Amino acid sequence: MNTLRIEGNTLTWSYNGQSLTIIAWGDDSLRVRASLTGECRGDDLWALLPAADIIPTFVQNEHSITMINGKIHVTVDQQGRVQFHNQEGRLLLAEMWRQRDNGEKFWDDGFNKTISALKISGREFKPLAGDAYRISVRFEPHCEEKLYGMGQYQQSFLDLKGSILELAQRNSQASVPFVVSNQGYGFLWNNPAVGEACFAKNGTRWTAEAARQIDYWITAGDTPAAIVKNYVAASGKPPLMPDYALGLWQSKLRYRTQDELLSVAREYQRRGIPLAVIVADFFHWPIQGDWRFDAREWPDPQSMIDELKAMGTELMVSVWPTVDVRSENYAEMNEKGYLVNSNKGLNINFDFLGNTRFIDATHPGARQFLWQALKRNYFDQGVRLFWLDEAEPEYGIYDFDNYRYHIGNTLEIGNIYPLCYTQAVFDGQKAAGVEAPVSLVRCAWAGSQRYGALVWSGDIQSSFASMRNQLCAGLNMGMAGISWWTTDIGGFHGGNVTDPQFHELLIRWFQWAVFCPVLRMHGHREPITEPSIPWRDGIAQCNTGAGNELWSFGEATYTILQRYATLRETLRPYLTMLMNEAHETGAPLMRPMFYEFPAQPESWQCEDQYMFGADMLVAPILNAGQTHRRVFLPDGADWIDAWTGQQQPGGVTITTDAPLDVIPLFIKAGANALTLFNF
Repeated sequence: MNTLRIEGNTLTWSYNGQSLTIIAWGDDSLRVRASLTGECRGDDLWALLPAADIIPTFVQNEHSITMINGKIHVTVDQQGRVQFHNQEGRLLLAEMWRQRDNGEKFWDDGFNKTISALKISGREFKPLAGDAYRISVRFEPHCEEKLYGMGQYQQSFLDLKGSILELAQRNSQASVPFVVSNQGYGFLWNNPAVGEACFAKNGTRWTAEAARQIDYWITAGDTPAAIVKNYVAASGKPPLMPDYALGLWQSKLRYRTQDELLSVAREYQRRGIPLAVIVADFFHWPIQGDWRFDAREWPDPQSMIDELKAMGTELMVSVWPTVDVRSENYAEMNEKGYLVNSNKGLNINFDFLGNTRFIDATHPGARQFLWQALKRNYFDQGVRLFWLDEAEPEYGIYDFDNYRYHIGNTLEIGNIYPLCYTQAVFDGQKAAGVEAPVSLVRCAWAGSQRYGALVWSGDIQSSFASMRNQLCAGLNMGMAGISWWTTDIGGFHGGNVTDPQFHELLIRWFQWAVFCPVLRMHGHREPITEPSIPWRDGIAQCNTGAGNELWSFGEATYTILQRYATLRETLRPYLTMLMNEAHETGAPLMRPMFYEFPAQPESWQCEDQYMFGADMLVAPILNAGQTHRRVFLPDGADWIDAWTGQQQPGGVTITTDAPLDVIPLFIKAGANALTLFNF
């Protein structure tokens, strides 16, 4: 017998051991869980924060029960089928069922597709070994739907409708499974399993390769901004970005010594260019997993940090989660179960310049062990910024079924690793008295923003095509709740410092990065210098790239880069305002046009321009040799060209000039941001 009932504040359904549980979880939002083996588990929050008790409204008839929480309504029929509407009664999302007619007419809402011999279920469990299942949830299509968010994928599509996305973490791919629909809802796949999201024309399907139950969260909102706000309230807001982080960050692969790093910082000071952050990149340590400076190249970190602070510059240090079998920490971590294990073959996860295993960030003890090492060797000497590299983690081979963590097999929970990795440093710094920790992280999952994750786009190519991908990546990360995002200016792999074609790319990328949350120089520039001593103490030594400072690319390029670095300093009051907004509401700094202008159909078509906050319209140059481009100016405001002061009416598309030293930039007429520019 089907049992559909109201239990306190919860709507439940059960049949033959199957169960469905729906509970109000935040404003205008619901959490949905389903299990094949009895009651749904409630102890795993995953991406969500605990929610305050909400008393919803219920409407019941002989065929179904509707649960109402603000702007979202969910209806479940006697067969356990689910659909969602907004406060106006408009259908938002409905499970896809293709079953024989059982006499119910509940699903007739304009598409009546349930009478079918296909025997397809909206919720599907395929048994695996043990008590896990391969799980799928199917939803009916919307013909005119557009979808945004989902994190960072290396592709040139902003609208994800028609895409198939792997739910897995890789170098330069961050799976953050929250999507915003132009139909008025946001959907979080609250499941850290490796899987797939298929946003096809004929329906949407979410799949987990191994999981115990279905778990998702859905919210309704009248605008994309309202949807993102609800989601960030449920999954966590970012801290308040410290003011010093709003300036220029300088990095390269890699500064090999303390003297080299200091010489770069001193040169910035000599040239009068404020430097917010400088980075000691990877392999400044003796052995992977030691998590400390090698005294042979970095003899006096304390004096280095003190001198940098006197210049107004913070030091960021690279942290890898890799632990070499020869590390001073390996034996203890191995004994205590603090390292990732392999299910088959050698217990080695990664073999870059040494045989290593990853720290198991899902283990609370391992997180504390890592932080204590970082505190002892870096934090206590004044380091406040950590670069959490390899955060996916980057397995030597992405055979996810071959690794297991403290809390389960990687297929089942692997995507949560970067969140736990960031949490280790966030919790440690908070306990040490840091009010708003910031960590540069190469990957993220849903909720990572609450742990101060500044996500960057990974090891990407130096090309205009790659730059185009990063624009979509940054905008979709913001729609997925990750408001802090940055990119390697000029790309990571390649870029010869003497090549005029690379100079053009670098200038265009730097111009655009000025209007990103963080302005950060990084890359492995050519020509590359191999180490003078390939091996030392039996440890392979790392090479280093050419100079990557603003003056490393010739005087003409330097003149333009310096001008834009100065502009970034001028924008600090505006950046501070945007960071405050991100902290309070989760609003991304980089916003697709529809975020600010959802009522204008043209804004949903623009994928190569965006709003930086509410007042600045940025139209990057994304092609080599391009010196002009078309720009859509939304209706409802006049727009001021930031370089000429010329005013343009809204509601039109114009063609604007963009010589090499100009990025098309328009300011909303009457905005306070106009005071930052001299016309």
